[in-house]
Amino acid sequence: MTEKLLRDIEYNYKTIEERISEAALKAGKKREDITFLAATKTVDPEAINYAISLGLRYIGENKVQELLSKYDFYDLENASLQFIGHLQSNKVRQIVGKVDLIQSVDSVKLAREVSKQSVKNNVNTDILIEVNIGGEESKSGTEPERLVELLDEIKDFENISVKGLMCIPPICDSQQKILNFFSKMNNIFIDISGKKIDNISMDILSMGMSADYYEAILSGATMVRVGSSLFGARNYQA
Repeated sequence: MTEKLLRDIEYNYKTIEERISEAALKAGKKREDITFLAATKTVDPEAINYAISLGLRYIGENKVQELLSKYDFYDLENASLQFIGHLQSNKVRQIVGKVDLIQSVDSVKLAREVSKQSVKNNVNTDILIEVNIGGEESKSGTEPERLVELLDEIKDFENISVKGLMCIPPICDSQQKILNFFSKMNNIFIDISGKKIDNISMDILSMGMSADYYEAILSGATMVRVGSSLFGARNYQA
């Protein structure tokens, strides 16, 4: 890594921390109420570990193969590794036991496979349910109208614990539009919390990325996934 990259990561990390603190305060929360997860797709482990040395405590990968190729190099003594991308059922066995949370469970089939592999590996796996809040055909996630039914079907699956919800709203051309999606998602989160479904907890609302994490916190997010604002623009074709 170059000295410039190190300086950039340090500056970006401090800036993001300040903005999270400011947004949390505006939302009537404390800084510690918000989890800052770094999205590390295409990022070299050395850069990831440098961010961890600055105080970063949560990292998330989007692709199974990339996670596996970098796994032995992460500083997992000081950070929690999570999976935040679309997950195919046939790849679940490769990450169960390696990640602390899977953020992108969106079907009974996928939840059942996470349960099966967790039992097989004698571990408990925390998961979030991904909601397709914008109703986009190109995105994964369960439909909001199907969420309660999905939770009811998986609530008794062995060795998995539902910890909350995750979403990736559509790209919006105005701040108001993204706020509307975040507000809708937060209302769903509050509604599910109020239902007190057995074995289902609503501790985490993961929404907001580099372009809109500030707005997400104002709208109720408890976790934000920030990548390019921390590590700089990256080649997403990698």
